[in-house]
Amino acid sequence: MVKKTHKLIPREISWLSFNERVLQEAADKTVPLIERLKFLGIFSNNLDEFFRVRVATLKRMEEFGRSAKEIMGISPGSLLKQVHRKVLVHQTHFEAIHANLINELGREKILLLDETHLNQEQGEFVKKYFREEVLPKLVPVMISNTHEFPYLKDRAIYFAIKLFSRVKGGKHFYSMIEIPSSITPRFVLLPKVKEQRFIIMLDDVMRYCLHDVFSIFEFDHAEAFVVKLTRDSELDIDTDFFKPLAEKIAKSVKQRKKGKPVSLAYDRAIPKDLLHFILDKLKADKSIQHLPGGRYNNLNDFLNFPDAGRLDLLYPSQKPLQHEELAGAMSVLKVVRKKDILLSFPYQSFSHVLDMLRESSIDPDVVSIKITLYRVAADSNVVRALTNAIKNGKAVTVVVELQARFDEEANIYWARQLQEEGATVIFGVPGLKVHSKLVLITRKEDHKQVDYALIGTGNFSEQTAGVYTDHSLITCDKRITNEVSKLFNFYANNFKTGHYKQLIVSPFSMRKKFIKLIQKEIDNARSGHPAFITLKLNNLTDSEIVNKLYQAAAAGVEVNLIVRSSCAITQGKSKLQQNIRAISIVDKYLEHARVLIFCNKGDVKLYLSSADWMPRNFDQRSEIALPILDKRIKNELLDLIDIQLKDNVKARILDNEMLNTFVQKTKGQASQRAQVSIYKHFQKAQ
Repeated sequence: MVKKTHKLIPREISWLSFNERVLQEAADKTVPLIERLKFLGIFSNNLDEFFRVRVATLKRMEEFGRSAKEIMGISPGSLLKQVHRKVLVHQTHFEAIHANLINELGREKILLLDETHLNQEQGEFVKKYFREEVLPKLVPVMISNTHEFPYLKDRAIYFAIKLFSRVKGGKHFYSMIEIPSSITPRFVLLPKVKEQRFIIMLDDVMRYCLHDVFSIFEFDHAEAFVVKLTRDSELDIDTDFFKPLAEKIAKSVKQRKKGKPVSLAYDRAIPKDLLHFILDKLKADKSIQHLPGGRYNNLNDFLNFPDAGRLDLLYPSQKPLQHEELAGAMSVLKVVRKKDILLSFPYQSFSHVLDMLRESSIDPDVVSIKITLYRVAADSNVVRALTNAIKNGKAVTVVVELQARFDEEANIYWARQLQEEGATVIFGVPGLKVHSKLVLITRKEDHKQVDYALIGTGNFSEQTAGVYTDHSLITCDKRITNEVSKLFNFYANNFKTGHYKQLIVSPFSMRKKFIKLIQKEIDNARSGHPAFITLKLNNLTDSEIVNKLYQAAAAGVEVNLIVRSSCAITQGKSKLQQNIRAISIVDKYLEHARVLIFCNKGDVKLYLSSADWMPRNFDQRSEIALPILDKRIKNELLDLIDIQLKDNVKARILDNEMLNTFVQKTKGQASQRAQVSIYKHFQKAQ
């Protein structure tokens, strides 16, 4: 183990700093207005998942007392307090940005109305819409001390309602209604008036029509306040060895929906008596985090904010480019037979991957297709191509990871569909998540079998390929394909772990190999040779690796980091940090690719990887890092990373204070926005 050399930033605190960078995009006036609203939606969605997973985990850790502090280096209770303080600060910023964006929409003649600002015509429209589209989906529940409190679903939003009635002696009544935002649009377009467009939120449609819901009570006044309960989403998987894994996962997903409450978000204007009543019924007054907020919740729905006919308030449409070697090619495999191909999404089209799978599904010389699936699109063309291959007599093997968080149900569905079609379906590896992104196609050529492999940094999903930056290499280089074949053998027969000379595979060798590569740079620096390490990752939190990187920086190794999300290592003025440059890029696309570069005395070693540098990726998952052996592709990746390191528009500095300060242009330096420059790079190549 490497001796601890520097205080590391807790993963949760670093992640909150990342979400603050998302909030910065919502506040950035150079970002198109409706896109800024979508960044509010991303921020809100991120925070929901953070509470469901990380905060829920900390609450579980609290139960272990002192031993939890020894494991984590900080008490879970203390960390939860830090989290709570930061979340409340972010919530205040969120509400201010939200209010400002609503005002800016108004200046663009897009008016967001509430129930108090409707004219007669709009009121009649809302009443009709409510009766036809909303009322049939409502299930109001009267709540009192004599009635059982209704079960509150995870992340669903509810109205907590207080009704007043003079007819019944001035009594008040309480009720709960789920706002059906999962099955009804959250934003309703009202009739247009000249150039003005009007939008009302579903919440306010319901507020306007509360009398229609509770007319039998003859109330004089009603108040409705949004509340949302977030629950622990961790799966507690049955350990019964004899039960099929799919059955155990399905059961655990159902149990997740009834997980322990983690936080209660509510409108801060809610009457105290109603709030205390709800908390008392939940039996969670002190055990959950209280998140007072504004009038609306679940603003992740801003991801689907209507464009209202104003495309000028969105990012310009950017069509994915065809790869210069594959554009117009009749066969992807024939091109790959001559040279390796690197695809970079979303700048280049994911259709090339689909073309390769479709081609293989009907090619009479293709014998088999093997693939790992972690997440796929809702209406997956990848699965459709695999199904077609089965129907054409190909042997199709699919490794489906059933424990892909929040996609468990979808993956069970696809696994069963593929099984019914005749595919050999492997449900991962006991004790490991299969997170590698692999395709292996075997084809008969000249009386022998030739393997083609696709190795990626991201999922085989046409949906995410349109918004996530990822790389995929397609090759028939035997040095790589033979080892990809070994890995598929391991998935089928877990005792066949295999020996890997090219691929770096977790949990077998990845941690040791990367520590060895870092140490080699340390040795080179101490011997007076040029030495650098450049890492592009989503998360960098493994303490052993982080301390090794600090050791490298102290030895004179130049350490360049591009880390999107949680990062336990920062740049600063201390001796340990003086050779570290750490940035994070948040922009139109989600930075998702993992690229790892080591100077190696000038003979650069470069890897693409499915793995972040976190304990789980090194120790609890099946991941790979792929060496780039083709000099042409290596140089292309080095150029792309260089563009990102030079970003001075969307890059933020990762420092000790987590200020998220934007990288500043030096005197005379032109603006460089990496995602724009990379698209232009591929346009030029095409």
